[in-house]
Amino acid sequence: MATQLLRRRATQILSHSNLNPNRTSPLSLARAFSSATDPIRATLFPGDGIGPEIAESVKQVFRAAEVPIEWEEHYVGDQIDPRTQSFLTWESLESVRRNGVGLKGPMATPIGKGHRSLNLTLRKELNLYANVRPCYSLPGYKTRYDNVNLITIRENTEGEYSGLEHQVVRGVVESLKIITRQASLRVAEYAFHYAKTHGRERVSAIHKANIMQKTDGLFLKCCREVAEKYPEITYEEVVIDNCCMHF
Repeated sequence: MATQLLRRRATQILSHSNLNPNRTSPLSLARAFSSATDPIRATLFPGDGIGPEIAESVKQVFRAAEVPIEWEEHYVGDQIDPRTQSFLTWESLESVRRNGVGLKGPMATPIGKGHRSLNLTLRKELNLYANVRPCYSLPGYKTRYDNVNLITIRENTEGEYSGLEHQVVRGVVESLKIITRQASLRVAEYAFHYAKTHGRERVSAIHKANIMQKTDGLFLKCCREVAEKYPEITYEEVVIDNCCMHF
């Protein structure tokens, strides 16, 4: 009974995207995978805290959807690996590089002290420059807003969250925000290509160029340059404050 319920719920979640022709169907992907002769090898980081429990639930969903996956599990070490400067071992990163597919549970990061962020290590070492966050409504679940269908794509290797900090003198610390043309063009190209291939009609560049005129100014310049290559897609620029209020 529990297995049948899980299978039905997994199918409901996976098939939801079929309701929207602009969204790639995970169910169609799952069916394609299930017909493969060889199982897919994927790296799994169960993570910390509730991570292992979540990871086990994810495994059940994949089993219910009959997706043939062989999980290669790697756990956070108890000592800092000097090659990564974090509790993520070099072998675990090589596993992701080799398999090309990785799934990560929540990973704890010390606040204000301690080892390097594990999420930051993954982003830097694997060059995961585009953070793609889909947000959409599921039918049958009442929420504050209906018909939500939003994709957030964040540049993941530069900016304020790169962790480039140092102490200048005692009592004075400095955090560096690095923005480059190469990285800005790359993530803008990713966003517009994603919009085109997924039937999206608009790309919004979210920024704070009214204050950070040099860094975010360069970012916007790169976005405009890429936008010219996609005349069929509406391009707009929105200050982050207004974005948080209206989106």
